[in-house]
Amino acid sequence: MAALRRAGTAVSADSVIFEQLTIVDLIRHGASRFGAAGLTFGHSYDNALDEATQLVLHALHMPHDLSPVYGASRVTSDEKARVLALFERRIAERIPAAYLTGEAWFAGLSFKSDPRALVPRSPIAELIESGFEPWLGGREVHRVLDLCTGSGCIAIATGHYHPDWQVDGADINDDALALAAENKARLHADNVTLRKSDLFGGLQGEVYDLIVTNPPYVTNDETDALPPEYAHEPDLGLRAGFDGLDLALRILRDAPEHLSEDGVLICEVGEAEQALVALLPELPLAWVEFKVGQMGIFVVERADLVEHHDKIQALADARG
Repeated sequence: MAALRRAGTAVSADSVIFEQLTIVDLIRHGASRFGAAGLTFGHSYDNALDEATQLVLHALHMPHDLSPVYGASRVTSDEKARVLALFERRIAERIPAAYLTGEAWFAGLSFKSDPRALVPRSPIAELIESGFEPWLGGREVHRVLDLCTGSGCIAIATGHYHPDWQVDGADINDDALALAAENKARLHADNVTLRKSDLFGGLQGEVYDLIVTNPPYVTNDETDALPPEYAHEPDLGLRAGFDGLDLALRILRDAPEHLSEDGVLICEVGEAEQALVALLPELPLAWVEFKVGQMGIFVVERADLVEHHDKIQALADARG
């Protein structure tokens, strides 16, 4: 039936369907449409239902953790229009939900998120909340570096949970650093300092007890083949050569100069894990087991990096 008549007025079938929508109705509708459109999920949320939930709550100006008891609440026509407009943009433009809402949650904290940096989503958040134990082994920490800080999420979350630590967040990109500065102010991260640096290039003489890094690690071929959602993120934050290790090898090479004597490096390489193990099988890398399994993040001691420095340097130098 193309149209219905009510009180002498023509009303479309779609209008009737959406006249008495509740919050749950809108979430279900969004998830259904996202699934039918074949969207890709991987920017903070990994499924259609969670993304639809966050878009609905954002459009309704409700907290992201709204109690399910409010799910039966009905929405107004204006609220419905705002929600459906967000759904349309998500489908038509394939923009990640975090960029549509301008917010991403990381380690329990709300960060501003926009195309100046990757959407915060690293499993390193779990390490931050656990105090980086047992990997620190109770050692004393004074200074921490978050290399390739992007939006600043790792540096700022680390500083938030460890207010007695001095944390540096370094990045080569001015736009990313500007976003990180906004997040620093947003979360009152007074113990975090942001610095412009091409990896360790701008950190001469700086020494840290812990270096944490989530550098670009997607291979060139994989970057070129990523779904459209990833095209909204800066290519600089993803692409890392033919095997995804162009930056990771440089970090392994130069980290000893910037780690204290018993310092630790924690590095995320994602799917490039197998390639790294194949290149450096003798380097004792401890791969972190998260609640959902291994996620391509390793821990390595400074002493081991020093012991195997010659081979690491040869591999890194060969990349140019």
